[in-house]
Amino acid sequence: MRTPFFTTCRVSPVFEEVTTVRADAEVNPRDVGVDPTAVGRIWHAVEQLYRSGIHPAMQLCVRRRGQVLIDRAIGHASGNGPGDLPDAPKVLATPDTPFNIFSASKAVTAMIIHLLDQRHLIHLDDPVCEYIPEFGVRKKQWITLRHVLTHRAGIPNLPPGSMELDRLADPLGIVQLLCDTEPEWRPGRRLAYHAISGGFLLGGVVRRVTGRDIKRFLDDEIRKPLGLRWLSYGVRPREVKQVAVNYFTGLPAVFPLSTLLQRALGVDFYAATDLSNDPRFLLGVVPAGNIVTTANELTRFYQLLLNGGALDGVRLFEPRTIRRATSEQSYFEVDFTLGLPLRYGMGFMLGGKTFSLYGPDTQYSFGHLGFTNVISWADPERQVAGTLMTSGKPLLYPALYHAWDMMRQIGVACPKGGVPGSKGSRAPGVKAPKRSNRRARPRAGKRVPAAVLREPAISQGNGSGPLGPPNP
Repeated sequence: MRTPFFTTCRVSPVFEEVTTVRADAEVNPRDVGVDPTAVGRIWHAVEQLYRSGIHPAMQLCVRRRGQVLIDRAIGHASGNGPGDLPDAPKVLATPDTPFNIFSASKAVTAMIIHLLDQRHLIHLDDPVCEYIPEFGVRKKQWITLRHVLTHRAGIPNLPPGSMELDRLADPLGIVQLLCDTEPEWRPGRRLAYHAISGGFLLGGVVRRVTGRDIKRFLDDEIRKPLGLRWLSYGVRPREVKQVAVNYFTGLPAVFPLSTLLQRALGVDFYAATDLSNDPRFLLGVVPAGNIVTTANELTRFYQLLLNGGALDGVRLFEPRTIRRATSEQSYFEVDFTLGLPLRYGMGFMLGGKTFSLYGPDTQYSFGHLGFTNVISWADPERQVAGTLMTSGKPLLYPALYHAWDMMRQIGVACPKGGVPGSKGSRAPGVKAPKRSNRRARPRAGKRVPAAVLREPAISQGNGSGPLGPPNP
């Protein structure tokens, strides 16, 4: 339904008819320390979000202690959007339906860069121009890979014409456009979300270092070793119609948000939704914005990170690589692109004690948002990995409360504790060490980087140990 003020899809009056549960995958909640009624509350929040008509299709997967707690979908992958006719053929969304995760792709792209650093093929504090020499002009010779990963490179906006659909088949040409542009400010000076631009640079570095484009590298080094069906930049031609269709919904995009988003995305808000459904976009490689996967697969990726870099007998990352990627690089600075105070790691959006994308009291969580209500994250304290996929693309809408309530209910259902290194996990009979009010200081003459002091601890065992918060 479209009105001048609000756009929604048709909502099925019987939720059971449009809900698919992968019952054979979901464990007994009690086996992972969760009350079965809490699972019902989580899913009720999802149903309330669907009832709003904002999202034609949604998919939720939550893992707890490595086991699948929830793996469900509701709505239609296509045929029931605001612009679709009532009698249009409808395709039911299932847990196997692939979605475009948009900016949530950045976390996967970042881990590819960290993997190259782990293998000593690159160094994060090297200038980008060491790998792409033609980039080192117009004052960009000082921009490092760390600047790009932490949204401090000073080039948050794409040059005009970069996101033309026919151009997406030539990512090297887009890198050349970025080489010719001039930074808006000195690198490192300001935090400003690089929605699309940074991904093309990182993809260019991967190609120069490995001789493979970033899509092939992801397939060879992460997707195939983990045995995943999707999790790749775009899809093959025969798979285009399998991807959930995105629809603009909610309130109209108005100034100043509309202007900020257009500068960051390279196209206006409405065009971005239409562009994402175009076969040229789904067949292209946009490192910061077009990984296609399912909620189940993406939670497997985050479970890999929670486990310290190993999953199902396959080790991809060293624990210190994950520590480095998720260590805090900015503390609630105002992001000059998004206009919000956010915490960033090197490729991840970090949680917080009170203000957090991942629900209340999630200061050690890490993950990423995707345009506009896709979210995937890991919570080391609760041993939770979760992903919410959505096909509605609103800017603002009242029912956003239900998305927040879903995150809150997950946090309540999965209490902290019982995980080595987390609060409440101390062995019986062992007294807590006395806490001093004096902060330990490094010896004179030796500087300890702040990022190292804040790094979360990761089990150093055989790879099966969980990622946990700093010891109390």
